[in-house]
Amino acid sequence: MTRFLKSTFKAAANWLLVIVLGVSLSGCVTTRVPTAATSPWQAIDLDTLANPLDVAFTDQDHGFLVGSNRMIQETNDGGAHWSERSLALPEEENFRLISIDFDGDEGWIAGQPGLLMHSDDAGQNWTRLFLDTKLPGEPYLITAQGRHSAELATNVGAVYETHNDGASWDAKVTDAAGAVRDLRRGADGSYVSVSGLGNFFATWQPGDDVWQVHQRVSSQRLQSIGYQPDGNLWMVARGAQIRLNDEPGDIDSWSKAIIPITNGYGYMDMAWDTEGGIWAAGGNGTLLVSRDGGESWENDPVGDRQPSNFTRLIFKGDHAFVLGERGNLLRWVGNAV
Repeated sequence: MTRFLKSTFKAAANWLLVIVLGVSLSGCVTTRVPTAATSPWQAIDLDTLANPLDVAFTDQDHGFLVGSNRMIQETNDGGAHWSERSLALPEEENFRLISIDFDGDEGWIAGQPGLLMHSDDAGQNWTRLFLDTKLPGEPYLITAQGRHSAELATNVGAVYETHNDGASWDAKVTDAAGAVRDLRRGADGSYVSVSGLGNFFATWQPGDDVWQVHQRVSSQRLQSIGYQPDGNLWMVARGAQIRLNDEPGDIDSWSKAIIPITNGYGYMDMAWDTEGGIWAAGGNGTLLVSRDGGESWENDPVGDRQPSNFTRLIFKGDHAFVLGERGNLLRWVGNAV
């Protein structure tokens, strides 16, 4: 064999090796979690391009879904089917309905810009409440608190409560947290937020005058943060990093980064199902589950087929949903799928 042929053969072999390694490594990076054989989720067609942002139920069957572009839809069969509703709002304003909550027939909707609505008949009729123009920030999260009562948090961490159907509001925090990109409420009435730039998080407990600031764990900016079922925190950071609060009572003690899969898409939200499964949702149909505390993960086959970014996971009582963009919605059906 001539030197030229040997050189050509060697070069071709090297290129083949590079291609094989590249494909192999690419597979390890983007598909290193197996796909589950079944899924507890069912894809629901909402027939809208709006982004669903929150969901709440008055009872087992009846509930509402709200979102961008004034979207409000109603279900009477637990979320299997939805129909459009409308609200008496000015046509020239494009409201973003961010948060909805019910306590029995008492319901509330918070939206932007400056929108707050109240219902005392399970959402059949809604009344718009006009907020004080000096209210710090925009309505962000509403929590029904029983008859005539609710708690409202804004996108700068101001927290208010009402006990007269929203006619007046009393501040629970003397100093707001500043612009936030994510804000969650715990079962005990505490709050946790991620700063607008994702460079720190803050916590507030009932009775505190101000928010307590906490530095992020790594150089990666925070995306979202929330509460585990036991009250400890979880966080998601850029680079698809998940961390769990691993010392009860110590807010600043975190596990090592959990990175189930690196596919170029970050995680947006996490939630726990009633059987202890941990769910993580994110870009490009990313929907993963761990059933061993985060040690191993599986890709959900129904989520993987959806052409959408998943922005939020909601588990409330017997209902659970994955909210995506452009009308994409997954409904929990358990072992039915």
